[in-house]
Amino acid sequence: MVVEAIIAVVALIAGIALLIYSSDKAVLHSISIASALRISPLMIGLVLMSIGTDLPEIVNDIMSSALGHGDITIGDSLGSVLTQITLVLGLLPFLGGMFNVKRREIVVIGACEVLALMLVVSIVSTGYISRVSALFLVASWPIFMLITRKATAKNSKKKEYAVPRANRRPSYHILVASLGFIGVAIGAYVVIQSVITLSEAFHVPEYLISFFIVAIGTSLPEFVVDLTALRKKQYELAIGDAVGSCIVDATLSCGIGPLLFPIRVSGELAMVTGLYAILASVVVILTLALRERVDRKAGALFIALYLLSYTTFYVYEVVV
Repeated sequence: MVVEAIIAVVALIAGIALLIYSSDKAVLHSISIASALRISPLMIGLVLMSIGTDLPEIVNDIMSSALGHGDITIGDSLGSVLTQITLVLGLLPFLGGMFNVKRREIVVIGACEVLALMLVVSIVSTGYISRVSALFLVASWPIFMLITRKATAKNSKKKEYAVPRANRRPSYHILVASLGFIGVAIGAYVVIQSVITLSEAFHVPEYLISFFIVAIGTSLPEFVVDLTALRKKQYELAIGDAVGSCIVDATLSCGIGPLLFPIRVSGELAMVTGLYAILASVVVILTLALRERVDRKAGALFIALYLLSYTTFYVYEVVV
């Protein structure tokens, strides 16, 4: 047991190192792609980067669905949404500095994120996700992306692309960015397995591991990528990925696995934690829309919202 714990710690450190290196390459070359294709950095963050950094959740959820562990699938996805919208956004101003957001953009993508959460919570509360329900979840993602694209199109046309000119062909940047995201996924997978190995020694329940511990592991790519983007002063790239990843988690991550392998879940528990994620998301989006910046005060509020979720879970366990 001691040897396994030591190996897990070493793997954890190696996984985090791979995350940091890979995310830096992914962000740098994604920016180059955005510049070459004249695509808004916000949309690059919402679509390309959010799916790239969500690969750990998507792969993990497909595997858990195939093995019949529905609680891992939904626990990881909903937990990742809560972690990213509160803890990740909350830590960014402390480590990367304050940054501004545009009210129109944050309201639109925030509304899509809340609607996506409401949709998945209404489905998982039944305790079963069929192929039809899963298809509905997967199909909702491109709809949310189209809504966001149209609602922010006017701002995108006026946007200045403060991105260094690429000295190489776009295909090179696409290749390196893809390899970077693959590295992020591998690093995240190593981190997840390390955390699970360390947690199993304490006999932690499956849903608890998924919602809190695994979700933190699978949210590491978003955190590292967004922090890297901030340090490169690509603020829309960061906010697009942070909120866009939540939309991906609530739609694609929750839907792709059950679309292939229908699953049963702890409906009541998923509903309680999902409703808290919705409440936390509404508070975060309203705060950002009203203040139009992410500073340390907002960050402290978001982190407090995340920590409060532990109390919510504890109260539920006591009542039940």
